Amino acid sequence: MGKEILRLSGVSVNIGTERVLENIDLSVDSRDYLAIIGPNGSGKTTLLKVILGLIKPDRGEVSVFGKSAEEARRVVGYLPQHSHFDPDFPINIFNTVLISRYRGSARGATDEDRNIVERALKTLDIYSLRERQIGSLSGGELQRVFLARALAREPRLLLLDEPTASIDTEMQHSFYEILEELRGRMAIIMVSHDIGVVFSHVNKVACLNRRLHYHGPTEGASEAIEEMYKCPIELIGHGLPHRVLKDH
Repeated sequence: MGKEILRLSGVSVNIGTERVLENIDLSVDSRDYLAIIGPNGSGKTTLLKVILGLIKPDRGEVSVFGKSAEEARRVVGYLPQHSHFDPDFPINIFNTVLISRYRGSARGATDEDRNIVERALKTLDIYSLRERQIGSLSGGELQRVFLARALAREPRLLLLDEPTASIDTEMQHSFYEILEELRGRMAIIMVSHDIGVVFSHVNKVACLNRRLHYHGPTEGASEAIEEMYKCPIELIGHGLPHRVLKDH
């Protein structure tokens, strides 16, 4: 068991008049590969933004590496569900990733920055594309570039919001293989709708629908998932990724 790196205690969030998260208690340690699953509108993305310090809870406390979420943001990598960019902007892949090293500083890039970017591109097997313009890439290649931006920050915690939603099945398999390699270097928290697939990879699951219905090993999550989705479900977490639903 690793060291605790993240703790949410009694966290509640309101957006307007709607309670989006209610009394969330969550602990993540340095060896966790955690999937957050739940229906649309269940608060999954909001929870990631609370961990990042982008949304301040109305109630409760958040500790990330023993600091506030805002203070710890420098060591947290984030791949949002939708990455907005101008495909016509004249910038290549290498410089797209290099920008993430500036962290608000006006200084120029150092040799160390360039070496870190090079390692991130090689880790994701896109170093050969480094001179390509960002607008010429496929969906899967783009997702690797955005993940490289997150890795170039040298995070100790990586947050992923539906990272495979916009890429094809073959690229999804490759993407999960990359995450398997990364999990030894950092904790990973991934929001996903691909229940059957993620159960083949993660070691813990958080079932969220405004409240946290379950948080623990994958083996004990089926009952909580049935409660959230209001239908019987049978999960097969090994072999070829797939999902089997009972009659409902």
